[in-house]
Amino acid sequence: MTTQIDQFILYIATERGLSAAYQLSVRQSLDALVRWLEKQNISSWNDIGTQELTAFLTTQKDSGLSASSLRISMVHLKIFFRHLVVKKEIPADPAEPLLPPRGDQHLPETLNEKFITDLLESVDVTKPLGRRDLAILEMFYASGLRLSELCQARLENLDLDEHFIRVTGKGGEIRLVPVGGRACEAVQDYLDNERSLLVKKKTSSWIFLSIRGGALSPERVREIVKQRAKAGGIEQTIYPHLLRHSFATHLLQNGADLRVIQDMLGHADIATTQIYTHVDQKGLKAVHQKFHPRG
Repeated sequence: MTTQIDQFILYIATERGLSAAYQLSVRQSLDALVRWLEKQNISSWNDIGTQELTAFLTTQKDSGLSASSLRISMVHLKIFFRHLVVKKEIPADPAEPLLPPRGDQHLPETLNEKFITDLLESVDVTKPLGRRDLAILEMFYASGLRLSELCQARLENLDLDEHFIRVTGKGGEIRLVPVGGRACEAVQDYLDNERSLLVKKKTSSWIFLSIRGGALSPERVREIVKQRAKAGGIEQTIYPHLLRHSFATHLLQNGADLRVIQDMLGHADIATTQIYTHVDQKGLKAVHQKFHPRG
């Protein structure tokens, strides 16, 4: 059994390009499973069913593992057993029916659509760097980019005519992400009227530039988002990932398919994206309680 784990870790390291930290996390989850299986006198992956995996996760929960850690462990089990099926080492995937844990689940914070509109409309593009900062905010909300993906975005990967941008996500995974109309307009305005003013002799093709002509650092982008919200009279602390969460939640609320949202966010496993279904359900409950006569 350890041989298959070693082979899987090698696979996610070499073919998926996942980080050493992620490899370690996966191995810890799978090693914990093997130790539990040994206590059950199970020595083959073929002898494991959904019932056994459920019992293992229940044992982990009873030992004090948090819901968030339990969710991570479940994701690791899902990608591992799916890999075994693809390699035809087991006939069926026992992890496929597993459901995300309930309970002390942390739901991502989101902003409502009016709040987002107020934030975007508060940016004064007539002031220095206004066009750049508006383009950044629009891109976060329109495309759900990670902070690192926006900082690394290059001109050659942007197609405003087709409304797409190519980004490199976690593990070196490349994906095409749609860019909304308003975001395209804001980025085009920045490119036409402001970016050229920031270009220096050694400037590369980064889309978003600092005043020194280099790529913006993640720390600087966090500051920009926070400062623009404060300048717009918004008291709540705004950060890039909050705009990403809002992007996904608003897509789901307006009828987008969860698999499509998964692709746009660049999530390796649908279980990660499913957190937004809980956010949406929470919103539905609030609406029901407010407007139903017996809510």
